[in-house]
Formats: sequence, C-alpha cells, structure tokens
Amino acid sequence: MTLKEIKALAKERGVKPGRMKKEVLIRAIQLAEENPQCFNTDFSQLCGQSECLWRGDCH
Repeated sequence: MTLKEIKALAKERGVKPGRMKKEVLIRAIQLAEENPQCFNTDFSQLCGQSECLWRGDCH
C-alpha cells in the first residue's frame, strides 16, 4: 500500500497523518481501530493477526 493510500485510510479513521512516517502512521491507525500497535515491532511476528491489513508489509 502506498503512503498516499495509507494517509487516505488514516483520514477515514479520524487520524490526522500530517508528516508521520509510514510505521508511525500505521500504528496510529491500529490504535484508532483499537487493535494492537504491533506493526514492525518485536511483537509483530507473535501477534497472531493473520488477517491484518498490514501483514504483507510487516516483518
């Protein structure tokens, strides 16, 4: 997903993207959706969220 698409999704979720970096922005979206803020963290491999929108970009 491009940064432009992520920013649009953020706005839909009520998150003001401003100049946030991709990782920070995705975690802000996760927080707004009341999901674990695990994107690209040590926890991401253990989160068990196989249907996560960000799974393909997460390591």
